[in-house]
Amino acid sequence: MLKYLKKYRMECVCAPLFKMFEALLDLLVPLAVASIIDRGIGQGSAAHIWRMCGLLVALGLVGLAAAITAQYFAARAATGFAADVRHALFERLAGLSFEDVDRLGTSAMITRMTSDVNQAQTAVNMALRLLLRSPFVVLGAMVMAFTIDARCALIFLAVIAALAVVVYIIMSASLPMMRGVQRQLEAVLGATRENLAGARVIRAFRREGAEYQAFRAKNRELTSRQRRAGRVSALLNPVTYALINAAVIVLVNQGAIRVDAGALTTGQVVALYNYMSQILVELVKFAGLTVTINKGWASWKLVADALALTPSMDSPAGDPAEPAQGAPAVEFRHVRFSYPGAGSCALEDIDFAVMPGETVGIIGGTGSGKSSLAALIPRYYDASEGQVLVKGVDVRKWPLARLRQSVGMVMQKASLFKGTIRDNLLWGDPAASDAALNEAARIAQAGDVLAVKGGLDGEVAQNGGNLSGGQRQRLTIARALVRRPEILILDDSASALDMATDARLRAAIAKLDYSPTVFIISQRTASIMNADLILVLDDGRVVGKGTHAQLLERCPIYREIYDSQFRGEASA
Repeated sequence: MLKYLKKYRMECVCAPLFKMFEALLDLLVPLAVASIIDRGIGQGSAAHIWRMCGLLVALGLVGLAAAITAQYFAARAATGFAADVRHALFERLAGLSFEDVDRLGTSAMITRMTSDVNQAQTAVNMALRLLLRSPFVVLGAMVMAFTIDARCALIFLAVIAALAVVVYIIMSASLPMMRGVQRQLEAVLGATRENLAGARVIRAFRREGAEYQAFRAKNRELTSRQRRAGRVSALLNPVTYALINAAVIVLVNQGAIRVDAGALTTGQVVALYNYMSQILVELVKFAGLTVTINKGWASWKLVADALALTPSMDSPAGDPAEPAQGAPAVEFRHVRFSYPGAGSCALEDIDFAVMPGETVGIIGGTGSGKSSLAALIPRYYDASEGQVLVKGVDVRKWPLARLRQSVGMVMQKASLFKGTIRDNLLWGDPAASDAALNEAARIAQAGDVLAVKGGLDGEVAQNGGNLSGGQRQRLTIARALVRRPEILILDDSASALDMATDARLRAAIAKLDYSPTVFIISQRTASIMNADLILVLDDGRVVGKGTHAQLLERCPIYREIYDSQFRGEASA
């Protein structure tokens, strides 16, 4: 935490200093009140009363100025700290591999960026204001009490020691509970996110009631955890009040005895009572601060764990070795791959080579490993065994930025971002001209989308919510084409297009003014039948490899897929 507070050294020093200065002024107030009682009222000196009242007003105004200044510095440090942590956290999370993101979970990352950082920010703000002030007032009041009467001051010493033990016990018990609350909050946020993302599916299957009950169960567990943690934390205030008020009773009793004996004046007893009241107020504040710091520390531990994550995928520095002349554009050498925690392999013994400019079609049933194979080329995941080579060089030896710059990946789920169509297409190449963007849209058969939406300046809602599935797919293909990639991967990215538009898209890609290596992943044999090489996957294995004509002759699975589509259409 100190690492992110270094930039705010001045604020972190000034905030507690000004609060302690305010506390010092507070410690002078009981002495002024005692003087009013003993000298002003006791001796009938109106002038002295007015002087002391003026002093009290001055102490109040100067204390107010010190408190406002302290709050200013504490707020600057806390908000700056939170902003820096969010930047660092976002940078860390953005640098994680797909495997790391799968393991951590989207809901957990959102919670770290929002709720957890907010809790840590509040804890820093409160700590800078009260963490030193409250102990300073408590110890200062005890010292001042000793200067008045040592015997009565022993009461202060006993109550402070007892309260220290109580605070320690309650903190030790509540901290693990606070962490449990944060973990359960992630589960609630995860359920909320999943339901909002799948709202249409939930309504289509009339699962509102079941999802509501599942959410209620998670929410009840969160409430239960919060109540358990709250009960423990709530003990601080009543225990503090009980101990302090018991001490006040003893103090007043002993003070009265000492006044009768002539060892103390009435004003001194009032001063001792005021010091005890100050201790009560500060310990109540400190009790609240303890709860806040407990929550903030539990949240910070989770944030710190996320900041300490080391990406499982490293990126070599510099340029890779020069590829050999005539090397394949992409080559898989007996590749085996399984997802973390999966019980079986997603891919098994994948072995093929594709020369530059060739088109590869990949087809297979659902869950056969088509998308997994595509994800290994830009190194979204690393192969468990074997090698994936681009231009004859193992992808592990390519700097990730260079490798992914040469690959245009259009994923199954068409993701667009809030802004304009131009903003989204420029992701492919920030320096692209409007002419290049329009040309990419034309090739991707998205010209009509631009016409309907008002050209490149047409608005795109969050996640493309104001576009149809086919419009989103065509714009994501255009975005990849803007980059002019050497390797273009279309991962079932035309599934929402009609057959005619799909055919025009493939024809336009085939006529590009340069010759990228193209991977077309599709469920339609019509989309891949003209490819130079077709791979047929089944349960993570290549069960067929060749051209369309060759596979019709010797691959039963491919022939079955082809017949189910074309003969079914013919009979219809």
